[in-house]
Order: sequence, then structure tokens, then C-alpha cells
Amino acid sequence: MTSDLHEHSAHGSGHDPGLAAHAGHGHVRPDGSRPGDDVRVGALARRVVVVLAVACALASVLGVALLWPPSGALSALRDQVSAGGSVVTDVEARAVSLERRTCPGTTLDRLPDGTVPATASCPTLTATVLEGPSEGQLVQVEVPAQVAEGGISPGDRVDLGYFPPTPGYDATWQWVDFSRTRPLALAVGAFALLTVLVARRRGLAALGGMVLAGAVLAFFMIPALLAGRPALLVSVTGCTAIMSVVLYLTHGFSLRTAAAHLGTVSGLALVGVAAHVAVGATHLQGLSDEDSAYLGQLTSMETLRGLVVAGIVLAGVGVLNDVTITQASAVWEVREHAPGATFTTLVRSGMRVGRDHLASTVYTVAFAYAGAALPVLVILAVTDPRWVDAVSSSALAEEVVRTAIGGMCVALSVPITTAVAAAAVASASVRGAGRPSAPDDGRPGAQDPGPRLWEPSPRQEPQSPGRRARRAAAQQARRRRR
Repeated sequence: MTSDLHEHSAHGSGHDPGLAAHAGHGHVRPDGSRPGDDVRVGALARRVVVVLAVACALASVLGVALLWPPSGALSALRDQVSAGGSVVTDVEARAVSLERRTCPGTTLDRLPDGTVPATASCPTLTATVLEGPSEGQLVQVEVPAQVAEGGISPGDRVDLGYFPPTPGYDATWQWVDFSRTRPLALAVGAFALLTVLVARRRGLAALGGMVLAGAVLAFFMIPALLAGRPALLVSVTGCTAIMSVVLYLTHGFSLRTAAAHLGTVSGLALVGVAAHVAVGATHLQGLSDEDSAYLGQLTSMETLRGLVVAGIVLAGVGVLNDVTITQASAVWEVREHAPGATFTTLVRSGMRVGRDHLASTVYTVAFAYAGAALPVLVILAVTDPRWVDAVSSSALAEEVVRTAIGGMCVALSVPITTAVAAAAVASASVRGAGRPSAPDDGRPGAQDPGPRLWEPSPRQEPQSPGRRARRAAAQQARRRRR
């Protein structure tokens, strides 16, 4: 009976591999098992994929070591910032009252028609300092009229800038912004809690990967970029190092993850090269806002352009990870349901999933960048310039390049990952075909984690139908004799 089920499963699944591909679009089946749990990968394919994946990881480690910034790179910039005078200290305070008064108009109050009004609104905030040497002191600061119109209520926590006294000048206070530490902490905490509750160990592993990514950014990529290291090498090396750990930490050590790893690294290399070429061709210099212009006074223009390149590469990491993992899982699922599928069949079936996923991913990338650039789009709609000129502006051109590069590289990573995964399992064998998956009893490891990197290749050849029939007849004869 088992052999009949095996043959029926192989025949039925091979009849429509595309259907199996769509079934493998998700990462987990309804019964809790993962796609491709029953696929055994051949020794040669396993060795090739593992060697390439390990080589990528080692290359990223070597690149980080060679590109590591000199000690004190950030300290030198901090000293340069504070060389011109005293450093402003941000102090948290609690709003007490807001007084609206009138004062003489200045050029900052210029009206849309270009005239300067005789008088303007000058809101003054009274607040209680909550920390530092001035804790408990009542201070008054002027608040921008637009901020006051948005509303400041008694009890709101705000950040004030404290300028210490200097020869000939008393200490002064200045409005900075609202204090958002507590609501941000609550939002991040709720996100982490829900992630762990829903995804459990994998959610916890994903959060650990985010912490690792933040550490690589803070201690390697940002200091290296500010130190003048090549932006293309720094961004690709740093992101490869991040993904070399995060992928296996989140999805486990398996051939499926290794195939996704190779697809992700290939996509990162394409993103880096394309971003470097596009930034140079469009003359993007990273001066689209005041913060970037201020940073340009502290560093070179080459560093600013490098930050644009690194930003494009970083933006593409998350999308590449999602696409490559899905493609690898889809190919593994097709191979399990169609044991006789060839390399060409696996690629075609995987690409059916990839096209659907790519179409939705393009929308995701475009809308994400459009949301980030929405204020710029509103300004362009109000000023009503020609759309050609609007798209060519530095603020919008950077988002257009970011979207185009990310979309192109995601499109290329789909066939690359599909081909790598198909090559890995094209000559694989399938165990347990036609058998229902073992139920998940809730214990760690209850489900088969899939083909492991260290899993040995099967040595026994599948029995032919004639041999199975002779073996069944011999068993029946022994039962009659008993």
C-alpha cells in the first residue's frame, strides 16, 4: 500500500508541478511542517552549496577585518563638532503652560507672497526641568509657531537644549522637540512581544538578528564610511556579514537556507554595483536635506555619495532576504511533491511562484519609498513644477534611484535563487513520499527540521517494482507457513 501511495504521489505531483509550487509559497504548512522536510540532497550538490556559502561568509569576515575603521574615527568628528564652542546638552522637561504673545515679525515669518509681517505669533513655553543640575527649575523657551499650533498640553514631556554659560553670556535654553522615549519604547516592546508570541523561537531569533545588524551598523559600517573607506565594499561586506549570520540564526542550518544565502549574496553584489553606477550617473551627492548638508561640512563629498550608496544597499537587504527564502522554500516543496522533476521543471515551477512574489514585492518597495518621500511629493504638488523637473530634483531623484535599483536587483535575485535551489535538489531523493507528516506534539524538534548541512546522503537505491513484488510474495509465504 505504501509503495502504491508513493507511485501515486510521484505521478500526481509530477502532472502539475506549478500547483505544488504555489502550495510551497509559504514557509510553513498547515500541519506545522516545513516545505522540503522529506527531501534528501545529493552529496555533490550539498558540497558545492556548502562550500560556496562558507566561502561567502569567510569572505565577509575577511572584508570586515580589512575594512575595519581606525580607532577614534568617530571621536575625531565629535571633537571637530565641539571645537567651535560649547556642546548643547539635551535635557528632558515637563510642559507647564503655553503662553501666546505677539512680537515683531522677522524674515523667518515671511508670508507666501514674500512680504514680512509687522507682527508675528511668538509662543512661549514654561517647563519644569526633570534631570541634570537644573532639575526642578522652571524655564521659559520660545516654541516655533507651527509646533504650538499642533498643540502642547500641560504634562507633555519635551526635550530642551541647554547652552552652558560662556564668558559674556548667560546660560540659555532652547526648544528641541517632543520627548518620545516612552512611547517609542512601548511600541518597540509591543512589536518584540508579538513577534515572540506568534513566531516563538524563530521570532526570538529574528529579534536577535536585528540586534546583530544594529551592532554591525554602529561599530563597523558607519565608522568605516566616515573614515573614508570605499562605500561599495563597506556596504556589501557589512550586509553580507549580517545576512551570513541572520539567515542561519532565523531559519536554521539547512541546504535550503544555504541556497537562499547564495541568492541573497548575489543580489547584494548586484545592488552594490548598480547603486555605485547609478549614483555616479545621476550625480547624487546626498545634499537633499539640512542634516546631510551639515554632515557635508564635517566630511568630504565622496563620503556623502558613499552614504547614498550604502543606504541603497541597506534598503535592499530586507526585501532580498524575503524573496530568496521564499524561492528556496518553493523549489524544495516542488521537489518533494514531484520526485521526478528535472532541473528545468523545478526552475519553471519555482519561477511561477517568483513572478507572483516579485509583482507584490515591487509594489511593496515602491509604496515604502513613496511613503518616505510623501512630504516632498506634497511640496511638488503645491509648487506645480513640470514632472520631469520634479523627478530630477535631488530629494526625489534619490528615492527614484533607490526604488529602481532595489526592484531590478530583486527581479534578478529570483531566477538566481531559483536556479541555485533547483540545482541543489534536482538529483535529490525523497523520503516518505505519500506519507502524512508526523503530528507536531509541541516539543522542540518534533517536526523534521529539513535537510541539514551535515546530513549524509542515502546509500540505498530505491527498490524496483519487481523486487518489491517478490519481497511481498515471500512475506505472504512465510505467514502461511506460520
